[in-house]
Amino acid sequence: MNIALFSAASGMEAQQVNLNTISNNIANGNTTGFKKSKVEFQDLFYSTPRPAGSESGGGNVTPSSVELGNGAQVVSTARVFTQGQLTQTGEKLDIAIEGDGFFEVERP
Repeated sequence: MNIALFSAASGMEAQQVNLNTISNNIANGNTTGFKKSKVEFQDLFYSTPRPAGSESGGGNVTPSSVELGNGAQVVSTARVFTQGQLTQTGEKLDIAIEGDGFFEVERP
């Protein structure tokens, strides 16, 4: 496959995952206890078609190397555990934690 086409395709695939994640965050924005997600990206390996000091034609020398990116990929989708908004419900069995922490549930 053409390198430029592969680079563009990998970027589009990575952004599609990002778009799906953002859409899920928006759709569940009013869901009680929902924690949003974020996508982390990484660039793919770089190729160096012209290293530093190589001749670039006409007796000219490349002063620094030319690096060509090969696209991007999704590294992970991570949950964001920041404090949400606490809402008074008036129900005796509704509980919440203010600040850092998780509920620990013990099963019999």
